[in-house]
Amino acid sequence: MFTGIVTDIGEIVSLTPTAQGQLHRLRIACRYDRSTIADGASIACNGVCLTVVASGVEQGKTWFDVDAAAETLGMTTAKHWTVGAKLNLERALKIGDELGGHIVAGHADGIATIAGRDDLPDMARFELRTTRELARFIAPKGSVTLDGVSLTVNTVDDVAFSVLIIPHTLNVTTLHGWRAGDEVNIEVDLMARYAARLAEMK
Repeated sequence: MFTGIVTDIGEIVSLTPTAQGQLHRLRIACRYDRSTIADGASIACNGVCLTVVASGVEQGKTWFDVDAAAETLGMTTAKHWTVGAKLNLERALKIGDELGGHIVAGHADGIATIAGRDDLPDMARFELRTTRELARFIAPKGSVTLDGVSLTVNTVDDVAFSVLIIPHTLNVTTLHGWRAGDEVNIEVDLMARYAARLAEMK
């Protein structure tokens, strides 16, 4: 479980397709303390919860290995990741941690496409579009996770919605590099999913 509060930006330093391309072994460099990363730990990478299978230190920099399987490659932007790509990282919650964003599972629901970017003084406003299936869970002032970042929805118009990014978030995440046409991972709010399911069962 996560909160959508990014704690580091990692970089893919190697990518090895295996199992006839159905599995990608990724090595990601980061600033986390190697001693705090255990095999089997969960780390959200651009909003996708991946399991650490190995870790170490090379040239003073911590790295960890994860596997992105066929399901992940099929429905998230992981299929486009290449060596050198920067990823928003978040460690799994511990009991007692501050819940700074909202409850995030790290199970990306799909992809949203950036339809437009409006640069404001020290901030940026993005308009995005997603599928009709996912759009029904997105509401004004509700929460949404984009590339692992917990954000508040500003406006909604059918399958389009907008978010406003504050200076701090632009500085500590990869969102400053978003451009029109880019694809990002989206996870809708779990509470919205449960509310919709309850409504369907009435």
